[in-house]
Amino acid sequence: MPRRLAEPPVRLDRSDPTPLTAQLSGALREAMSSGALRAGERLPSSRTLATQLGVSRTVVTDAYQQLYAEGWLDGRHGSGTFVTEHEPLPRPSGQGPQGARTGSAPRTERLRDRPSREELRRSGTVNLLPGAPWVRDHDRAALRRAWRHAAEHPPSDDPDPRGLPGLRALLAEHLRRTRGVRVGPENVLVTRGTGNGLDLVGAMTGAEAAPGARVRAGVEEPGYGKARTILAARGAEIVPCPVDHDGIRPGDLPEDLSVVYTTPAHQYPLGGRLPLPRRERLLAWARRTGALVVEDDYDAEFRYDVAPLPALYGLDPERVVLLGTLSKTLDPDLGIGWIVAEPDLLHRLARVRAELSDRTSGPVQAATALLLERGDLDRHLRRMRLEYARRRALIVEHLGPRIGGDTAGLHVLLSLPEEAVAPVIAAAAEEGVLVEDTSRTSHGAPTVHGLVIGYGSAGRTELRRACEVLARAVERHAGG
Repeated sequence: MPRRLAEPPVRLDRSDPTPLTAQLSGALREAMSSGALRAGERLPSSRTLATQLGVSRTVVTDAYQQLYAEGWLDGRHGSGTFVTEHEPLPRPSGQGPQGARTGSAPRTERLRDRPSREELRRSGTVNLLPGAPWVRDHDRAALRRAWRHAAEHPPSDDPDPRGLPGLRALLAEHLRRTRGVRVGPENVLVTRGTGNGLDLVGAMTGAEAAPGARVRAGVEEPGYGKARTILAARGAEIVPCPVDHDGIRPGDLPEDLSVVYTTPAHQYPLGGRLPLPRRERLLAWARRTGALVVEDDYDAEFRYDVAPLPALYGLDPERVVLLGTLSKTLDPDLGIGWIVAEPDLLHRLARVRAELSDRTSGPVQAATALLLERGDLDRHLRRMRLEYARRRALIVEHLGPRIGGDTAGLHVLLSLPEEAVAPVIAAAAEEGVLVEDTSRTSHGAPTVHGLVIGYGSAGRTELRRACEVLARAVERHAGG
């Protein structure tokens, strides 16, 4: 049965300084959220709607593209544009955090030895393991200037567990410009990276649990293995939470979780980004259950399609803790990240941190502050976005149809039949290419099979050779 053609309730105001594309996408988004446009209804073609509104076709196609990316629209070439399933939800109610819930014994993560990155470089191996950025083309003059400035920073005999005030203010401004998160220094705690930030959240949640109770912590399945390791080390019971190509599925979340860890900007390892309707369902679940949502924003700066979606934190600061890092942006050795939270929650985190004698190096904070203040970090980001986009294009060119999760970040997922994974890895290793399978991303038996290919630390020449090796191996063992 053909789906009904809808007449979108849209009115554009040319006297409004807001761009017409933004006005149109906003009006359609509001209509879908309110129910004026219903799931399954077909929208007019871009040409038809442009004629009706008296605007260029580009205005309509750009608005449709943004709503496709956000998950509001769906469709295929030649079949039309349709409203996806969505659920209108109330906005945040401001309810405060609730107590932790009990659970059973934690499960520790599998630990594996593997060669260091320096050993791999010396051996001539092309390293496609995920999790590392390119560190060979830094602005050396900017780094030297930052470290000279840090050397002049006077040591403190009583460092603030939240970090240097100047750096917190600069990070707040950085997040406003890059992620659209409006916060001040009172919302920022400087960490040594996302692992350190998640550890502090785990420590606080465990400390605030009822005596004898164990925290139940939801982690995406498949997902980031180190998150499971960190939370389990803090005594949490790890609860696998299913994901699909769009990210975590709020409808499958248990009602008794105290905390849930998620990667909505670029799900690890599948690479999807959580559509806005699903983000709202996740936040509604958190408000209903009193759970804390930990948002790992680990590589949101690197996008290759449309503008990034807003951070979860901006949609409901009462229920979300935002974790970020400069490890993927600048250098893992720098050891700088942040927690963004409402002031009361941030105070509780800082109190736990002080009790643990955990801190971020003062000189490192001072150096980072100068990189932000002078715009050196922004220039590095712009340069690396272009470079990573070229590397991503190389991978798509050589491995095409099997590649997923390539719209953002520094890794892609190469899907393979289960029986082909080990032979492809072995064949690549014989030709000096190191890759990792998806087994480390699963809490139990892997449900997704393939390779997680990181392209941050390999140059374009190395990456091209590695892609040719992998393409031959896939052709031989997985049928092309």
